[in-house]
Amino acid sequence: MYKNLDLFQVSSQMARHAGSRQAIVATNIANADTPGYQARAIASFTDSYSAAETGRMRATRPGHIGAANNSPAIARAETSGAEPSPNGNTVSIEQEMLNAVNIEREHSRALAIYKHALTVMRTSLGR
Repeated sequence: MYKNLDLFQVSSQMARHAGSRQAIVATNIANADTPGYQARAIASFTDSYSAAETGRMRATRPGHIGAANNSPAIARAETSGAEPSPNGNTVSIEQEMLNAVNIEREHSRALAIYKHALTVMRTSLGR
């Protein structure tokens, strides 16, 4: 029942998106010393969600007319435009640490929205 509510779907997508971004940051940090490695990044949830909302109607079910997979949780990793080091590596540990903190905040926000929505639903049901 609760999976049909848009608020739960969006908060779930936010949490999945944050997990994807955190995986990219972890990969970047793991390859910080790899010569020629290009740091990758995924746009924030806000940017990817607003890009998915280009004026077309959103489909809530795959069977809807004109339904396409516009899920903002499915994001593309792109190389960041950082200045390369002498060995060609573009990973900045400081920047990746800042990204990790911002992503953790996004994930915590998604969980807080989800928990609050559950509390509102329980309250409305009288439990």
